[in-house]
Amino acid sequence: MTKNHYCIIMAGGIGSRFWPLSRNAKPKQFLDILGLGKSLLQLTYERFIRIIPAERILVVTSEQYKDLVREQLPDIPGSNILSEPYRRNTAPCIAYATYKLLKTDPEASVVVAPSDHLIIGDEDFLGTILSALQLAGENDILITLGIKPTRPETGYGYIQAVRKEALPIGDHLAYPVKTFTEKPDLELARVLVESGEFYWNSGIFVWSLASIERQLERWLPEISLPFRNGLSIYNTPHEMKFINKVYEEIRNVSIDYGVMEKATNTYVISASFGWSDLGSWESIYIHYDKDAKGNAVIASKALLDNVRDSLVYFGQENKLLVVKGLKDYIVIDTPDALLICPKDETQFRQLFNDIAHNYEEFV
Repeated sequence: MTKNHYCIIMAGGIGSRFWPLSRNAKPKQFLDILGLGKSLLQLTYERFIRIIPAERILVVTSEQYKDLVREQLPDIPGSNILSEPYRRNTAPCIAYATYKLLKTDPEASVVVAPSDHLIIGDEDFLGTILSALQLAGENDILITLGIKPTRPETGYGYIQAVRKEALPIGDHLAYPVKTFTEKPDLELARVLVESGEFYWNSGIFVWSLASIERQLERWLPEISLPFRNGLSIYNTPHEMKFINKVYEEIRNVSIDYGVMEKATNTYVISASFGWSDLGSWESIYIHYDKDAKGNAVIASKALLDNVRDSLVYFGQENKLLVVKGLKDYIVIDTPDALLICPKDETQFRQLFNDIAHNYEEFV
């Protein structure tokens, strides 16, 4: 393991599209969504621990979830769990971790990853990460991992690569980024996929601390400067008081919009591993094993009759779930709430808004 390689895991989201399993008190990254006996956060951590030791893995989460992180990842030092008092999107999250690391290891190279993504093919994934870390340590560039699209997908951002100017690294090639396109409609998504020039934006980044600091200071000085002012305060008893004040004043902005889309030194590495951001129940259906009738069943005791192309999630051992006569549906049963709806994500989003408005205690 290279001594100056670090990992930042972002674990502050609320996972509203996985209601009723995901709730404000315990969102999807802390749940066994895949039925594997481990949470998505634990799976992410166990993936990275193979190439980066626990003392160099940081988790940035909401203040209300820090105890859940400690419970699920007991080997991570407490000082490596960074608590955000307010949700301000990915740019402040990354800036906080960046400047905290700059205090202790300014020569570090870092991989930044969400806590709740599905990775299929750990060896390919880790090989790509190691290649990217090496490249980032040798060049002043910002790297994002791009996934070759397999379908026109409206839920992902797209990255256009300049293929004629590749940087070779190991078995991989890093291409300069020409454009970013945020979540297109279906017609545009088809055009992007058919062009062969675009990748899905995985939201997984690799860079040196020096490189990301320069770009934060150039494009988001109103965010970078407050965090830089904390260099003498990080890892002291005054850190949280300082962070609370910073988060009260900074704005909500994503790292993609605030930095990646503006910087001129962004590169994309074409990744060969399987990936999904697991952004909805439908994404679980796409990637989960199906029975002969196209059903993805995550349940200990379930009886399905004339059910096709549906997702059934049921985690209660002392209860039988019986479903009859459905096609292209999602059925999610929890102790206090039952969701039955079409797989169409747009319909569910409106449904969740109605739930939040009328039954806040179940959100």
